[in-house]
Amino acid sequence: MLDAMVQRALWCKDADDILRALSQGQVECAATTLSLATSFYVGRKAVGTTAARTGVRNYMMALEILAIDKQTLLDADVMPGSDFEDNILIAAAVTATVEAIVTRNPADFAHSPIPVLEPVELLKRLQGSGPMPPITP
Repeated sequence: MLDAMVQRALWCKDADDILRALSQGQVECAATTLSLATSFYVGRKAVGTTAARTGVRNYMMALEILAIDKQTLLDADVMPGSDFEDNILIAAAVTATVEAIVTRNPADFAHSPIPVLEPVELLKRLQGSGPMPPITP
């Protein structure tokens, strides 16, 4: 989400292609409330408050939003990974039974019980087959 919002040179094409696939109904995507808040926080420093807020609003309309409740936090707390924020994302994805987590940092999610794909891997799968199962960006 953030790569598309701030148009990070090295990664925005893949991010834009995933969002295009979402808008064309090729894939379903979800994000956590935490990811949306982080995207706004980082995005406003790069593109300004108005553009970041617009980006987050667009994501809220286009994506399934995964809630983070007390149980999600408790589940994240007992996961083996050392990054609590990543564990929260994994716990939310497990609760929502998504098919995969999409990230540029798969090593950070090595302990995930859900498959982890890099954006380019998702795009290759989309080119080679029909509709994909829900994916978490």
